[in-house]
Amino acid sequence: MAAGSEADMLSGLRAGDPAAFRQFVDLYSADIYGVALKLLGNEQEAEDVLQETFLSAFEAIGRFEGRSRLSTWLYRIATNASLSRLRKRRRAATVSLDDPAGDEVGGEPRSLALVDWSAAPDEQLLSTEARLEMDRAIAELPETLRSAFVLRDVQGMSGEETAEILEISVQAVKTRLHRARLWLRERLSGYFSERARVVRGRA
Repeated sequence: MAAGSEADMLSGLRAGDPAAFRQFVDLYSADIYGVALKLLGNEQEAEDVLQETFLSAFEAIGRFEGRSRLSTWLYRIATNASLSRLRKRRRAATVSLDDPAGDEVGGEPRSLALVDWSAAPDEQLLSTEARLEMDRAIAELPETLRSAFVLRDVQGMSGEETAEILEISVQAVKTRLHRARLWLRERLSGYFSERARVVRGRA
């Protein structure tokens, strides 16, 4: 959205203009739902986060200072709401979701048995089955890695935007993203190598 258009919408939101609220919801609801769904892996919870995000934004719009873009602020609300739900799940299940790739600052990722995914045809990588397998793998990522991966690689945000949403440094985003990609590569290597073998066998 152009800076002028966003400023106009923000003025309308602060003034309580119903048209501005409708525009706000229409403009961002699909993306907010998409982020929540990728983070939570549950449609009902994603719907709940969508509603919670806009309700929180409407209640707090008078306190929004404009230091970041309106969309960035909204993504931060949605991401925090999603991560809060993930933490509640973890506490309820009393199951550890420790990062298998090491901590955020030090340590090296464990050694990886990588397979060349390029052996699989593009259509195989983009198949419905492959997408579902990818979604399952993303859902298994530790939450800190998952949020960086979803915002940066799935939603296509810049490193700076992702850092602002997660309230971490750009370098921390790069570190988390690198570890997420390695984790997913290891998790999916076996699947794609097997699918490539099957495809080659049919050729």
